[in-house]
Amino acid sequence: MKVLLVLTSHDQLGDTGRKTGFWLEELAAPYYELKQAGAEITLASPKGGQPPLDPKSNEPDFQTDQTRRFEADPEATAALADTKVLATVNAADYDAVFYPGGHGPLWDLAEDQDSINLIQETLRSGKPAALVCHAPGVLRHVVNEDGTALVAGKQVTGFTNTEEEGVGLTKVVPFLVEDMLVAAGGNYSKGPDWGSYVLQDGLLITGQNPGSSTAAAQLLVKALTQ
Repeated sequence: MKVLLVLTSHDQLGDTGRKTGFWLEELAAPYYELKQAGAEITLASPKGGQPPLDPKSNEPDFQTDQTRRFEADPEATAALADTKVLATVNAADYDAVFYPGGHGPLWDLAEDQDSINLIQETLRSGKPAALVCHAPGVLRHVVNEDGTALVAGKQVTGFTNTEEEGVGLTKVVPFLVEDMLVAAGGNYSKGPDWGSYVLQDGLLITGQNPGSSTAAAQLLVKALTQ
């Protein structure tokens, strides 16, 4: 099975002067879950090449066994340094897509037509898509074939308003993931802040936060192998 992991290319945290990007645990955890299941993994990002890492995600408090393993893995770091340009990717070449979060996707992937098309084509082809933490925000403009919002009426989760408040970025992000999913008609629910919480509605899998990355990847593997 072939799985495409889509990462952000955006590295500026609004006008704070601070850096952002993708969240390392949300890449490392699914990467190894998928590898263990025998998946062939390809990484892509809007600009291609090395995507920006949110520096906070690599601080000691946020490192995990999987992030340390990823950073010490020459094959993984080489793949990360050479992501495909998203516009060159064909959804038909992959069996599933997985979107790690971090704040970056709220600025670029949420508005990126190539990303929107990729998700639409994947789901309409009967293939699963998984998104964790801030990445469910990437569904903002994704629609069904009848033009209705993809998430309308679906069981979905994503980074909560209280989690955003907890990291002090409520007024910095372009939109709040929880509010967006609710406004789009999603049947939004959440677990305790920072706890693992994942939902699957048909082919769509969403996870609430970094700690949900492993469980979301496990659901994706199950969807691919059952």
